[in-house]
Amino acid sequence: MSVRQYERIETPESLINALREMLGDRLSTAASVLEQHGKDESWHEASPPDAVVFAHSTEEVAEVVKLCAAHEVPIVPFGTGSSLEGHVAALRGGICIDVSQMNNILEVNNEDLDCRVQAGVTREQLNDHLRDTGLFFPIDPGANASIGGMTATRASGTNAVRYGTMRENVLSLTVVTPDGKIIKTANRARKSSAGYDLTRLFVGSEGTLGVITEIGLKLYGIPEAMSAAVCAFPTVEDAVNTVILTIQAGIPVARIEFLDPLQVRAVNNYSKLDHKEAPTLFFEFHGTEAGVKEQAEFVQSVAEEFGAEEFQWATRQEDRNKLWAARHKAYYASLQLEPGKAGMPTDVCVPISKLAEAISETRADCDASPLTCTIIGHVGDGNFHTLILLDPEDPAQMEEANRLHKRMVERALKLGGTCTGEHGIGYGKLDFMVTEHGEDTIAVMRAIKNALDPKGLMNPGKLIPGL
Repeated sequence: MSVRQYERIETPESLINALREMLGDRLSTAASVLEQHGKDESWHEASPPDAVVFAHSTEEVAEVVKLCAAHEVPIVPFGTGSSLEGHVAALRGGICIDVSQMNNILEVNNEDLDCRVQAGVTREQLNDHLRDTGLFFPIDPGANASIGGMTATRASGTNAVRYGTMRENVLSLTVVTPDGKIIKTANRARKSSAGYDLTRLFVGSEGTLGVITEIGLKLYGIPEAMSAAVCAFPTVEDAVNTVILTIQAGIPVARIEFLDPLQVRAVNNYSKLDHKEAPTLFFEFHGTEAGVKEQAEFVQSVAEEFGAEEFQWATRQEDRNKLWAARHKAYYASLQLEPGKAGMPTDVCVPISKLAEAISETRADCDASPLTCTIIGHVGDGNFHTLILLDPEDPAQMEEANRLHKRMVERALKLGGTCTGEHGIGYGKLDFMVTEHGEDTIAVMRAIKNALDPKGLMNPGKLIPGL
C-alpha cells in the first residue's frame, strides 16, 4: 500500500503551541526529527508526523492525548523505530509520542520473578540491569527494541520456541486510552479470572487502541548451563524434519534457527565465519549441566538420522555471543550480497508439520525469480523470513518482490498458517487481513477499535482494514 492513499489531517497551530507550552523543547517540528519518526527499519514508504513530543511520564502522555483528542488530531506512538511493516508512519499526519525517554526500570521483584518498566526501556537495557540478580528477560527479536514497542507488536524472536512471545510474558500494562484516561489492565498475580483479559487485547494492538506506557513482565532465572551448536544438512527437508521430530519429542530447546545456503554465505562473509554453505540449523540448549547434555545428545542423534554433519559446539559464553551476534546481523549480512540494494524483509508462520513444504516451495519461487532472496527462520515455532533484495525505485523489481511476498503469504494461509508470525501488520501487510481472518472476524476487530477509539485517532491506517 502507498502512504498517498491516506488523506492527512491538518494539525492546527493552536495544538502545536499548547504542546510547546506544556513540554518546551521536548516538542520538535524540525524536519530531521519528523523524518526520523515517520519511518521504521523497513522498505515501506515514510510518512512524517507534524510534530514529535518526547514524553517523560504516563501522566504527560495522558495530557498530550487529551489535547490531541480535543483537536481531533491523530496520535502515533514511537519507541525505537525498529519495526518492519510501516507501524510508525504517520499516514494521516498528527502528533508522534516518542516514549524513548521514558526509560526507567520501576521495580524488580526477584522472589516473584517479575518486573515493571516504562515503555522506553529496551530489552538490552533491562537485561544489563538484571545481570547481577541472576534473572533475565528472554524475548529477543534481534533489534534492541523498546519493551513498549515489543509489546505493541507482540514481538517474539529466537527464544520464542522455549519462552514464548510477548503475549505469554506480559503480566500487566498501564495504558493511556484514546480519550486520555489512564488504565491498568492487571495486577502482579500470574493468573486471574477477573473480567476481560485487557492485557492480551492491548498486546499486539500496534498502537491502535491506546499508548502503552508501563509494562509488567515475567522474568526467568539464568540457566545453570547453556550450550550452542551449528549443524549443516544435505537438504532443507532434512534440516526441518530434524526440527519437527525435536519439537514433537518435547525437547525444551531454547533456540532453533534455520539459515538457507545463501544466508549462510552472507553470514560467513559479513561476520567472518566459515560455516558450510548448506541448509543449516543453529541450536541453543538451556538447563542444568545434565539436562543440557541430555537435550544435546538427543537432538544430535535425530540430526544424524537426517544426514547431518557433526555438530560444531560453542559452550563458552564468548563463542555463543559471537554465534548469535552473527545470526542477529543476518539482515545486514544479506544486504552486502548486493551492495546498494534495499531489503524487503517479510515473514510468515505455519504449523511445524508444514514447515518443510513452506520453506522448500518458497525457496523454489525465489530461485526462479530474477531477484536475490535469503531465507532464515525461528523454525522451532514454524516462523520463517525471506529477505528480498531490490531497487525500490525500479517498478518492475517492486512488482516482482510484491508477487513473491504474496505467494509466500498465500502458501502459508493455505497450509493453516498466518501472514505474519512476529513482524505484525502495520500498513505493510494490511491487504492480507481479510484473506486470513474473513470479513466477520474483521468486523469484530473494527467494533472493538470503534468502541475504544470512536474518532479513529490512534495510529490510523494500521492493523485493521478501513480504519
